[in-house]
Amino acid sequence: MNYCYLCTPKEANIDEKMYFTGIIIAICTFLTIGIWHPIVIKTEYYWGTRPWIVYLLIGLASLVAALFIENTIISAVVGVFGASALWGIGELFQQKKRVEKGWFPKNPNRRY
Repeated sequence: MNYCYLCTPKEANIDEKMYFTGIIIAICTFLTIGIWHPIVIKTEYYWGTRPWIVYLLIGLASLVAALFIENTIISAVVGVFGASALWGIGELFQQKKRVEKGWFPKNPNRRY
């Protein structure tokens, strides 16, 4: 096969297919992280750090589920969701520190 980098794909005999799997996974990863950020903030505001165990269970369940999903994109998105949930545990405790520093508001209706 003649690979000419200055030629058009037809001249170089290269298929004109494009694969969007990586881009789709990247967009879903970006959106998943964007979704988890306000979830962590609201969780800490209303319930503190106590729901960390829920994040752990969601994260582990998602990672295990990703092992059994045949579709690459869906498996990757479920895995990223699970990893984001696990990352959210650390962020939940960091959010508590940010609230203590006054960077985020305290919930006046919650006992600390």
